[in-house]
Amino acid sequence: MSHNPISRLFLFPATLVACCFTIAAMAVEVNVVGLFPDKALVEINGGRARILSVGQSAAEGVKLISATGESAVFEIEGKWRTLQLGQSISAHFAAPDKPSVTLVADGRGHFVTSGTIDGATTQFLVDTGATSIAMSVAEARRLGVNYLRGEPGSIATAGGTASAYRVMFDRVKVGDIVLTQVEGVVIEGPTMSVTLLGMSFLNRLEMKRDGTTLTLTKNY
Repeated sequence: MSHNPISRLFLFPATLVACCFTIAAMAVEVNVVGLFPDKALVEINGGRARILSVGQSAAEGVKLISATGESAVFEIEGKWRTLQLGQSISAHFAAPDKPSVTLVADGRGHFVTSGTIDGATTQFLVDTGATSIAMSVAEARRLGVNYLRGEPGSIATAGGTASAYRVMFDRVKVGDIVLTQVEGVVIEGPTMSVTLLGMSFLNRLEMKRDGTTLTLTKNY
């Protein structure tokens, strides 16, 4: 979804995840039997396992939106569903009493919204290709994030490898959705104009894309 130059965040080498998920949407059943960066090994309606790459659609109407070594986002009949290890997701929408927020795409097709990290306001860009919430050192300092106490590592960016710190945010809020203990990374190097709202936050939600709107609903 995102065209941000830092769109794939991996602190450690991704590995094959031997797993199985089931999701029923309309008459479609999808089983994920392997996950890789930008690819998923799936069985659809009990058929032979096949590889789907990000952006690729199967004849059954299943499209892979994003994938990491931990989770994958699929679009089925216009609905986005996240599958991860040990989780099964119903095709039906979440009950209306669950916290949710609806975002509208900007002129570039990006979903941008304000939110807070540990009480400090930041501008988020929804990025299903980002493993974690990600921000620049400058933004971390502005928010009061003590990133130097995090775990040092490195990530691959469009400009090469950059130093980064893995951190844990106590509380992340977008609209009425509040999640606790959300993993993030603080990146040294070029300043990012927004904070990437990556899969460490999104994979705990149900996502529904409908044209230029994206509805996020808290799963648990």
